[in-house]
Amino acid sequence: MLDWLIRNAVASALLPPGCLLLLAAGGLLALRRAPRTGQTLLVLSVVLLYALSTRFVADHLLQALEAPAHDPLASRAGQAIVVLGAGTYFNAPEYGGDTVNSHGLVRLRYAAHLHRATTKPILITGGSPQGAGQAEAAHMAAALNRDFGVPVAWIEDQSRTTLENARYSRRLLGAAGIGTVYLVTHAWHMPRAVRAFESAGFTVIPAATGYATRYRLTILDFVPDARALADSSRWFHEVIGMAWYRIQLTLARGQ
Repeated sequence: MLDWLIRNAVASALLPPGCLLLLAAGGLLALRRAPRTGQTLLVLSVVLLYALSTRFVADHLLQALEAPAHDPLASRAGQAIVVLGAGTYFNAPEYGGDTVNSHGLVRLRYAAHLHRATTKPILITGGSPQGAGQAEAAHMAAALNRDFGVPVAWIEDQSRTTLENARYSRRLLGAAGIGTVYLVTHAWHMPRAVRAFESAGFTVIPAATGYATRYRLTILDFVPDARALADSSRWFHEVIGMAWYRIQLTLARGQ
């Protein structure tokens, strides 16, 4: 759990709003010795905070990560459906304990749709990076069975990252002779997930869900919104994550 805390503490400094606060702090420190530089940094931090807090910018950032939508069912080569964990809704009072969070439900709904269309078995992957009693995968499997009436063939409950999702899933599915999978995750997360699963030896059929779409452009898309800032932060998280995975995989190949 300690490494998870350290990793997320570092991420908080690199992602909005943490990086913007650091930028503003740098501007304040520079004001006395280099007023022009300090003022520039302060103005830049405010401008970026505004831009990243708008729905217009946030949607465009996420859409830049998303591949064009396509129907994964156009390929019938998939041997199994792999659903990536998305986090836990802790201490949910209406359910009497921990359960799957809202992002996980989006993925489960699409996985259920794919299962009904293909009858392929499902693997749920997601551990407990915060050290909770039950892993994300257990909550997702329970919800998929109880709420969607769909069985789960495999539960991988040890992974803490997308790379580990891929490697530990490979152990389970490789033993079953499965190498081609429909991979279910959010569209903005799919590029990093595909890279991880291909590096583990899978042939991946992307089955993305949760695209950044909108009904129409309005003035509200340019009004600062906390949810938009969170989505902009996702873009930073994915870009940094893809760069870090590239380094890790390059180092692994060099060993």
